[in-house]
Amino acid sequence: MTDAAQSDWRAGGFGLYVHWPFCAAKCPYCDFNSHVVDRVDQRRWADALSSEIARLGAELPGRNLGSIFFGGGTPSLMAPETVDSILRAARTAWGFVNDIEITLEANPTSVEKSRFRGYAEAGVNRLSMGVQALNDPDLRRLGRMHSVAEARAAFEVARSCFDRVSFDLIYARQGQDRAAWRAELSEALSMAMDHLSLYQLTIEPGTAFGARAAAGKLRDLPTDDLSADMYLDTQETCAAAGMAGYEISNHAVPGAESRHNLVYWRQGDWAAVGPGAHGRMTLAEGRAATEAHSAPGAWLDAVERNGTGESLRAFIPADEQAMEYLLMSMRLSEGLDEARYARMAGAPLNADVVSGLEDLAMVRRQSGRLMATDQGRPVLNAILRELAA
Repeated sequence: MTDAAQSDWRAGGFGLYVHWPFCAAKCPYCDFNSHVVDRVDQRRWADALSSEIARLGAELPGRNLGSIFFGGGTPSLMAPETVDSILRAARTAWGFVNDIEITLEANPTSVEKSRFRGYAEAGVNRLSMGVQALNDPDLRRLGRMHSVAEARAAFEVARSCFDRVSFDLIYARQGQDRAAWRAELSEALSMAMDHLSLYQLTIEPGTAFGARAAAGKLRDLPTDDLSADMYLDTQETCAAAGMAGYEISNHAVPGAESRHNLVYWRQGDWAAVGPGAHGRMTLAEGRAATEAHSAPGAWLDAVERNGTGESLRAFIPADEQAMEYLLMSMRLSEGLDEARYARMAGAPLNADVVSGLEDLAMVRRQSGRLMATDQGRPVLNAILRELAA
């Protein structure tokens, strides 16, 4: 492995992802690795997650963490003491940069709201809240357990505990039209601190919504054209409010972008622990993709019996690394570093393809980077197919 390849991850940074797989209920649109259980032994899980962090720390010595992200599942079901134990393990395994970003995903119910101060005391400095809708009928359709009033109350508590708070909304919902979405988005922007994640509803196989759609029972979904119009409304409304889209579904005031997610999109390295967690690590032998056992019980048993929860470790060929970088970086408004791509792929992007896309005003070049234009971003998948061919 060349010195350049060994250090390539530095262009994206280094983070830690911690997956908490438990939820109070399974949302009908969710295809994440989440499970509903009656009881969780928090001490046992804290010990297992800390053990995994120590194992990976020994493999990746001498690094400084720039970000930690607690995802799920519903990480706000974790006891603050569990979060504290995990963060202590991470600090022992690696150094922290001075301004490390530590994000925890939360649901805005009263039970989880009471834990916010405990998370802040443990070291969490950014909360990402799954609001999803700002009207109660749609929250019920989405299977959410909170009301709009509870979401607003939880958001105010979060604002008092954390310097940075983001929340998620889903649009292109059943029965939603452009006027309704624009009104809801304006309301969200009036609440927002510095970051919003705004996702189009997608119907995934293996979910309750997927089963209903297959049976013809999921009605009143927006057409593709209406969904595309809602996407354009989202970009225009957020940009006018000073929260331009820095990624396809993410909007922030300048400087408030999610540093952890940028590690993914810029193809940095991230260690990943917890059931079903996927990581990327640059080792002496090459860049490795890691996966963990998905079932919580199997993962916990593997950690305690075998000293590792990994189910897979595979080294990624250079051409696949280049393809990953292409697919992820082009989601960003900053686009792709063409010289970095060429080093990974062993050749630059096809000049004729790029020129053709430029002629169509789908992409543009600036300071050695290639990025989708505002006109190109709604059809990014088609652009990527052209670039990857």
